[in-house]
Amino acid sequence: MRIARLICLALLPVPAVAQSVPFDAAALDEATFEGSDLPDGQSALTVKVQTLLDRAGTSPGVIDGWKGGMSTTAIKAFERRHDLTVDGVLDQQAWQVMGGPDAAPIAQSYTITEEDASGLVDEIPEDYSERAEMDRLAYLRVTEKLAERFHMDEEFLIALNGGGSFDPGRTITVVDPGANVETKVARIEVDKPNQRASGLDADGNIVVDYPVTVGSDQVPSPSGTFDVEAVAIEPTYTYRPDTNFQQGDNDEVLVLPPGPNNPVGRVWIDLSKETYGLHGWAHPSELFTAASHGCVRMTNWDATELAHLVSQGVTVEFLE
Repeated sequence: MRIARLICLALLPVPAVAQSVPFDAAALDEATFEGSDLPDGQSALTVKVQTLLDRAGTSPGVIDGWKGGMSTTAIKAFERRHDLTVDGVLDQQAWQVMGGPDAAPIAQSYTITEEDASGLVDEIPEDYSERAEMDRLAYLRVTEKLAERFHMDEEFLIALNGGGSFDPGRTITVVDPGANVETKVARIEVDKPNQRASGLDADGNIVVDYPVTVGSDQVPSPSGTFDVEAVAIEPTYTYRPDTNFQQGDNDEVLVLPPGPNNPVGRVWIDLSKETYGLHGWAHPSELFTAASHGCVRMTNWDATELAHLVSQGVTVEFLE
């Protein structure tokens, strides 16, 4: 198993807080576009559009129903792929092309299983030396696990189902994000200003497009073109304070176990530039509100999809 060595700092997962949503599950399928752009705030229509974008291989990041930066960039990416006016504003043409009027059901029922409730951990300590002693940096909650499976924001998943306990046997409502893309990717373009990463096939056609977090001005992501050197699913993470950053009082090399709450999530796509890569992240709702320490962060599910579409030698270009 390849070990991830990179310049990135992961934050602890934040427990979900139940809240209400201004619509019910039935509204997700009934929602239709009749105006100009998405409604402000949180809406059933935005959930539907986010889901349709996800099904079309243009990831909105988390599906949460909120009009915001990730949804806007996803609409722009969709418009660019389909030769529409690129402005990030939903219009009737984009709605038609994404199949809005004839969309398959957005909401689906799911019954929580015993397996969903297994393999959880009670806590993930902040201190890396304590994390290194764990067997696995697993999920903390059933809702965290299910939100990732269905590409949803965890708080939205809880609120859509009215809160309560998510125990085996309970049937809940989730969205249907569709199947993963299967077309192989020959080239990746990381658009640093717009915080998107596109995967192109051998003919130069965009087959997948994802929201990403890139580095800050202080610790920027690289510039130029590199190659994919390796892909690791469920990687361990090597903490090297002399190379990357120092966490707390830890001044020795530590190997953190794999798991979705590993600092690089469930996937590490290693680049030919040492210590840099594309990887998963346990905080998908924060992709557009936090900067990485140079690497390219993705949702765990997007990184997992991309990992199965790339191979050694695929080029990765960082666009300024």
